[in-house]
Amino acid sequence: MNHDWPRAPWAHRNPEKEQTHAQSGLHLTAPHPMVSYLHPSAAGGKAMSEVKGTSVQHSHMLSSLELNSEEKKIALELLETEKAYVNRLHLLDQIFFAELMNEARSGKTIPEDVVKMIFSNISSIYQFHSQFFLPELQKRMENWDANSRIGDIIQKVAPFLKMYSEYVKNFDKAVELITTWSEKSLPFQELISNIQRQEISANLTLQHHMLEPVQRIPRYELLLKDYIRKLPPESLDREDAQKALEMIFTAAKHSNAAIAEMERLQNLWEVYHRLGLEDDIVDPSNELIKEGPIQKISFRHNGTSEKYLFLFNNLLLYCVPKVIHVGAEFQVHSRIDVEGMKVRELNDVEFPHAFLVSGKRRTLELQARSQEEMSDWIKAFQTAIDKKEKRNESFKLAIQGSEGEIHNFSVILLTAIHWSILELFAFISCLKAIVEFFQTDKTCSSHCQSEELGKRAPQWVRDKLVTMCMRCKEPFNAITRRRHHCRACGYVVCARCSEYKTELQYDRNGPKRVCVKCYIFLTGHLLPDEHHGKNKGILEKESAEISGQSLMCSFLQLLDKSGKGSTRGWFVIPRDDPLVLYIYAAPQDVKAHTSIPLLGYQVRDMPQNDTRYVFQLTQSKQIYTLLAETEELKQRWMKAIAQAAHGKEEEDSFDELE
Repeated sequence: MNHDWPRAPWAHRNPEKEQTHAQSGLHLTAPHPMVSYLHPSAAGGKAMSEVKGTSVQHSHMLSSLELNSEEKKIALELLETEKAYVNRLHLLDQIFFAELMNEARSGKTIPEDVVKMIFSNISSIYQFHSQFFLPELQKRMENWDANSRIGDIIQKVAPFLKMYSEYVKNFDKAVELITTWSEKSLPFQELISNIQRQEISANLTLQHHMLEPVQRIPRYELLLKDYIRKLPPESLDREDAQKALEMIFTAAKHSNAAIAEMERLQNLWEVYHRLGLEDDIVDPSNELIKEGPIQKISFRHNGTSEKYLFLFNNLLLYCVPKVIHVGAEFQVHSRIDVEGMKVRELNDVEFPHAFLVSGKRRTLELQARSQEEMSDWIKAFQTAIDKKEKRNESFKLAIQGSEGEIHNFSVILLTAIHWSILELFAFISCLKAIVEFFQTDKTCSSHCQSEELGKRAPQWVRDKLVTMCMRCKEPFNAITRRRHHCRACGYVVCARCSEYKTELQYDRNGPKRVCVKCYIFLTGHLLPDEHHGKNKGILEKESAEISGQSLMCSFLQLLDKSGKGSTRGWFVIPRDDPLVLYIYAAPQDVKAHTSIPLLGYQVRDMPQNDTRYVFQLTQSKQIYTLLAETEELKQRWMKAIAQAAHGKEEEDSFDELE
């Protein structure tokens, strides 16, 4: 009976290794299943012909005898292939392994450990099949007429097939060792060649014979499936055979899992070598999810630089490629825990395909080379985050958090009992003042959620996106008012508005510079009125806040009267104030430098000249000449301003043009 035997499911092909083996003269092609396997005995052939003769004479018994013949034929095939397989195991264990071990013990040509690594646990496999499985099959076939079944026997042996995992996991390494020591040691090569020339080896290589155990479990599975198909529905062996098949499948999965684990550890070790084998990085429990180059967006220089990311199941390594590859290939700059990590796409006009990775201790703005690459990275990060969250016992953390809040409230309540009435009123007044303060300025909560302020690294606003302090609204300059970043909310502020320091939970390395708003929120300390008592002026609408809820917003250029000079700005028509055009120096500014009431203005298209897309706003003697980047953008602005000038509000907002 012919079978088209497939390659073992765990024996993944490796073209590089196959090429190496081919160059070294090693032929690892799987043996044809008909070679030394299917040799039905003469008695078996005679029995089948007698059954045919009987079926001709007794036509009423044709069906049952044919079925019995098919069942027995498959059982005999299992027995004969098992005999051939045990002969191969004998060759591997009692001849190849034994001869090489004798050579290793008698001389110094090859270490004993190398021989043991080549043959792994082949001795255990040989003993199991020769002393247990094969004798059981032989006894059953001798008594087949009285007990026509094999499912119960395979059920007994199936759990022991898990020992193949160790052998299969070691197979590639074993082949590499044979190749290496054949080139390295002439006695090793001659000994193997002598055995391969013997009749028992059938002129086949050692590697060819070693492939047999790798392919054995799938062959059991195929034979058993064929056996079950041939069984009649009422067969007593059907239930046992079905259970045996399930157990064989489990053994195969066990081997697959062993191979997958081996490949994971091997890949992990290679990554660690590229990182310089730093002790605090090497962890065999890690799983590499994704790696690759990425562009890091700089908040200082408004540009990008080449970096490299290694994303594991519990850790992100933010690395810099080394110019000189001596030892490690990369230098690790930052480690960001996956726990508490967040990832989202950035709708950035200047840097397309950008996304934000926010960890508890550091936040990165990254740019991919394409939309597809960005999506792949975000998906990989989200996969790591989801896996981490599933492993964490979130409900226990929630309970602990609730208990902590109750405890803190109890402490405050018990303390308040001992206060005097005047002290209690003073404490309540202080709390009211803090609440009123933040109600008048919600910029901090809009950029960084108040419950996370100081607990995780913020997204820093890039320097080039602001021209004035995001707290006091005073313009920056290079001498008297320089830019600083608040370490709590990430805003760009001046020195006067960031002259405070406080401890932050995400960074335990001492007090950090924070802005006045974050200082009050984090410490509860009130400041004199001159620091925060100023009311907002008409121009003090935050660009980032109103751009997200605008009828129209984008960059335009305001031309001077000569039409040659221009000032680039961020133009916004707010949804809540649709009759006014606000002009900001940068998209993240908290104060507009100009506002134009649009009611009564006329919009006039200008003829296109030198690929410039120009239009004008005119009212009496007042003329504003504006330059857009594209014709489409110009037409959209003209439509939006014309409607605002007539007191009409567009139902659908105009999205920011990227």
